[in-house]
Amino acid sequence: MRIALSTGGGDAPGLNAVIRSAVLSATLRGWEVLGICRGYYGLLGEDEVIPLNAETVRGIAHMGGTILRTTNRGNPFEFPVQQPDGQFAMVDRSDEVLRNARNMGIDALISIGGDGSLAIAQRFYEKGMRIVGVPKTIDNDVSGTITTFGFDTAVSTAIDAIDKLHTTAESHDRVLVMEVMGRHAGFIALHAGVAGTADVILIPEIPYDLAKVCEKIQARDKRGRHFSIVVCAEGAYPQGGKESIIGESLPGQSRRVGGIASRIAWEIEQMTGKESRSLVLGHLQRGGMPTGYDRLLAARFGGAAVEAVEQEKWGQMVALQSPHIVTLPFSEALAEPKRVDPNHDIVRTARATGISFGD
Repeated sequence: MRIALSTGGGDAPGLNAVIRSAVLSATLRGWEVLGICRGYYGLLGEDEVIPLNAETVRGIAHMGGTILRTTNRGNPFEFPVQQPDGQFAMVDRSDEVLRNARNMGIDALISIGGDGSLAIAQRFYEKGMRIVGVPKTIDNDVSGTITTFGFDTAVSTAIDAIDKLHTTAESHDRVLVMEVMGRHAGFIALHAGVAGTADVILIPEIPYDLAKVCEKIQARDKRGRHFSIVVCAEGAYPQGGKESIIGESLPGQSRRVGGIASRIAWEIEQMTGKESRSLVLGHLQRGGMPTGYDRLLAARFGGAAVEAVEQEKWGQMVALQSPHIVTLPFSEALAEPKRVDPNHDIVRTARATGISFGD
């Protein structure tokens, strides 16, 4: 058996732990393993396809990033190709991927990625590829799995930042607005905000009214708490409004959202007169060493993916349905996007402890 591994979409702490676990699980079965560099680029002749073995994955479980590198612009079904006039056209190169995989003797592919990568995997499965998926996203927005590796690390990074913001905000009697990742799902903002005892949490699933946000800040002021911490997901938006878009996306990329923290900080200062500052945590959430929880989950996913290949569970994704790792069809995982339930007990706990969602 010769299998290949691919990492696609945004990177997440724990990717290397998945790669290590899958490689060791496969080689102990006597299989050969290849690594496709930069998503599907390696199978398109745009990058390398490299051999992976126990030596090449030695000592990588604690490392952030991915030794195979990744991209969020490499969808073979809509691949950006620059034309002579400088414009980009989207070209279907999926048949090239299938042909090159056959020519390399690849019997099965393990695709490690988020909902976008899993949707691509589903299309390849429908075209006859023997493929298994591993869910990856720091946003925790893949359905069918309780959580994904990288999420715990991202939340821990955000909590550490909130802890530091508390001291400087209180020293200066300021409002500090911190923007975290979460284009459509507010899990990072919610979990980090509650654990870090933020005063306001803004997420896409609960559109906010800025007047209500300012009411919370002013109420704290009257109680002698002259500072406030606001945590907002990048995709949060006001009631009756829409998400904030940053510039132009590159060909093949989803539109880039963000910049909401600076806008909210300015609006709060205008409405309350309180000095307000903003910061964007950005790619710090994707970087660094994965937490112990994420390393363990990633290792479990990697081993389970190889087991799924052995059992020929094509077109399926491994998932955590505690306490077990199970498999479920791509179609089931992609049927409905995973979002924060506004009535979830974490949301109710936040409200019960005085945290405002601006609604």
